Amino acid sequence: MIHWTTLLAVEEVAKEGGLFDIDATLPLMAIQFLLLALILNAIFYKPLGKAIDERNEFIRNNQLESKERLTKVEKLAQQYEDELAGARREAQKVIADAQAEADKIASEKVAAAQQEAQAEREKASQEIEQQKQEAYASLEKEVDGLSRQILEKLLGADLAAQR
Repeated sequence: MIHWTTLLAVEEVAKEGGLFDIDATLPLMAIQFLLLALILNAIFYKPLGKAIDERNEFIRNNQLESKERLTKVEKLAQQYEDELAGARREAQKVIADAQAEADKIASEKVAAAQQEAQAEREKASQEIEQQKQEAYASLEKEVDGLSRQILEKLLGADLAAQR
């Protein structure tokens, strides 16, 4: 089953160089390996490394630009918030001033209306007093007239009785 001739050939080769035969093939293989490494480096690795470096540079630049933009946006947001707070304070001041002015105008109108009402009450009171005086005067005349008539009737009856 095992061929004796094959074993003899293998034995003969093994005796000549052993497991590692150092002859011209080893340096030739080393030169081929280095040459292949140089070719691969020139054709594949340098362009790939260059593309990776360019991509890294692109990403780094985009990150820096993004950070700068973010900083600008944050500054603008803070500035707008400050302006908005100032505008709110100013609007509140304007509202407070307008409300104070409205209160002042309202109180002036109320005071004027109260004065006018007081003047009308006084005028009405004077008119009532005048009408009262006129009524008293009119009643006094009527009372005097009635008193004379009563006296005349009483006295006339007494005068007629005395005569």
